[in-house]
Amino acid sequence: MELSRYVACICEGTAEEVIVSKLLDADRLIFTRDDLLDGEIIRTRSAAAFEQRYLRKGFQDKITVMRVLDSRRENFKISKAYEHKIEVINVITAPEIEMLIILNERKYDIYRRSRKKPSDFCKEYLKMSSVKSRKFVEDYFSNTNRLIEAIREYRRISKVPA
Repeated sequence: MELSRYVACICEGTAEEVIVSKLLDADRLIFTRDDLLDGEIIRTRSAAAFEQRYLRKGFQDKITVMRVLDSRRENFKISKAYEHKIEVINVITAPEIEMLIILNERKYDIYRRSRKKPSDFCKEYLKMSSVKSRKFVEDYFSNTNRLIEAIREYRRISKVPA
């Protein structure tokens, strides 16, 4: 995959932001922090707010917008004036990023039978009450190899459409 000179990495939530940050620090993505607009991961989900804050700076080159989110239905409509300047790539983390914790804990079969949302399963069954917090995700995945193995396992077992 060929990316533009500039990459806008937009993360839907805190967990996604922490995970992308860890993967960037471990040099495990197809872009680096140096490629990022303003050198940061963006939390602006609104296309209009993104356009106003970043696209009006007069970039000469095209921008690749990598959106990390858990919904295929979330719209990101850029105005006609800027749509030719960006390429949007959606990275879907469906159903929830907490699935990586369930897989890492080797509790996928129990989770599947529970019929709970991944975050609820982590809170109730795994007793991880702060599973959505930045500190929890940073601490839990402090070992990037643990994170990468969970991502690989999720890819192996999932049937998420491309």
